[in-house]
Amino acid sequence: MAYNETLSNRIREALADLPVVTEKRMFGGVCYMVNDKMCIGVVGDEMMCRIGEEAYEAALERPGCREMVFTGKPMKGYVFVSEDGLRTGFREWIDLCLAFNPQAKASRKK
Repeated sequence: MAYNETLSNRIREALADLPVVTEKRMFGGVCYMVNDKMCIGVVGDEMMCRIGEEAYEAALERPGCREMVFTGKPMKGYVFVSEDGLRTGFREWIDLCLAFNPQAKASRKK
């Protein structure tokens, strides 16, 4: 599955001033790791946002936002945002992901 390179470039630019950002291929797209923790990604034409469980329900009320379903179950704390939702709210979604990142748990190193 291809992913939206234009959206990926926008995210890369938005994160450019952060000291510890890496890119990983994941979910058939690309994921941006901030401080070694999954933070933001692109799958298809949507932005994957790790926002945490506290912000999750309110986020689902926003235009263009839907739950992230993985292996048949919604992943609380993660959402997908369509181009419609990013048209005017791109920076807000980035900021929401970055605000949650310090509390996010890092995945185990293999």
